[in-house]
Amino acid sequence: MIPLSLGEIAEIVGGKAEGDSSVTVTAPAVLDSRQAEAGGLFVAFTGAHVDGHDYAEQAGRGGAVAVLGSRSTPLPTVVVVDVQNALQMLAAHAVARLRDQLTVVGVTGSQGKTGTKDLLAAVFSAAGPTVATAGSLNNELGVPLTMLRADRATRFLVLEMGARHVGDIAELTGLVAPDIGVVLNVGLAHLGEFGSRAAIARTKGELVQGLAPGGTAVLNADDPRVVAMRALTDGPVLTFGLAAHADVRAIDLTLDRLGRPSFTLRTGAASARVTLPLLGAHQALNASAATAAARAAGVPLDLAGAALTTASLSPWRLEPRDLACGATLLNDSYNANPDSTRAALDALAAVEGGRHIAVLGEMLELGDDSEAEHRAVGAYAAARADVVAAVGEAARSIADGAGERAVILADNDAAVHWLRERLAAGDVVLVKASRGAHLDEVAAGLA
Repeated sequence: MIPLSLGEIAEIVGGKAEGDSSVTVTAPAVLDSRQAEAGGLFVAFTGAHVDGHDYAEQAGRGGAVAVLGSRSTPLPTVVVVDVQNALQMLAAHAVARLRDQLTVVGVTGSQGKTGTKDLLAAVFSAAGPTVATAGSLNNELGVPLTMLRADRATRFLVLEMGARHVGDIAELTGLVAPDIGVVLNVGLAHLGEFGSRAAIARTKGELVQGLAPGGTAVLNADDPRVVAMRALTDGPVLTFGLAAHADVRAIDLTLDRLGRPSFTLRTGAASARVTLPLLGAHQALNASAATAAARAAGVPLDLAGAALTTASLSPWRLEPRDLACGATLLNDSYNANPDSTRAALDALAAVEGGRHIAVLGEMLELGDDSEAEHRAVGAYAAARADVVAAVGEAARSIADGAGERAVILADNDAAVHWLRERLAAGDVVLVKASRGAHLDEVAAGLA
């Protein structure tokens, strides 16, 4: 974060400084008092069950020097009426002061956002100091918190942008207009919230519409709904994907025995051979997206390709782990929708081993299509796994779709018990569900 005194912050956000207004914030803002850094800003929200203001002293012990909140605290505090709005105003102001040196990259899509963000971070970090979204902090709070981590040394700011409603991404681009906007796909994630795939497409298109003047749209050549977004901008467009007409194309894809992809990235007359230390053929598409964004920023292809070979993903995204019994766990429990679950099942099938076991839980926010989509995923899983274990009553339709290969397990504890009794050396087990199903507990129980 750029250094700002309490008095300056109060002026920026239209608040009142209470306490020593000369205190200067020099470290990032945090919502969790346990994450406070020396010189940092603690942002206190009053929730239904917890009042963040009560943790100001704890944040101070961690190094925070000031608070942004809606009432006074024992630390010097900027008091405002609307803390969220003030946080966003502060982030917008801070990044605006860095724009002469900063390239801002936004990425959105129904699935693959976080993995692609991680690849973007790897590529741009090879070209200069980079700040990128931590994990999946991609909403109205996560984006400004990421923005406030940028400082005078930062050259690239990579922002994952998520949405649950039409207008959400427009709100985020209103804080900072990206120089490069990457749209991965239009899928079924949060279909129940949006109501239709057309509404999802409109929302993802808000990133293209929100680009800075002259900004470059980076679009998936393999998704017709995404390609159609070129009509939303008068600026440059680069495409990526497997299609022959893509500006950055992944070709000659192969997988090793652990399901890790090798492929050639081709753009114009130039090409680079890449082997990713990640699981799943779908990562080749994500790598082509990251490379197209790098090309838009002037990062050489050879530098981008070399950076991809050392990339790593945020936790619980097809994270492989060797278990004591000799089996291999693929922990993909962070989140799920029908498209991402199919990609994970493809990755499971590609890993050489004994039995392939898919442990699947509920996929949330699918609306009226929920039962049909769960049943379809079950059928898909049965074609790629020897056993399909559906966890919880809400996942019963997965078992219905999987037919004779299905096992229904009552809850996460039952899943851990069932797996511990049956896993053997050489088995490969995938654990995947929406975050609300907490199947990370199953993965943790097997470790």
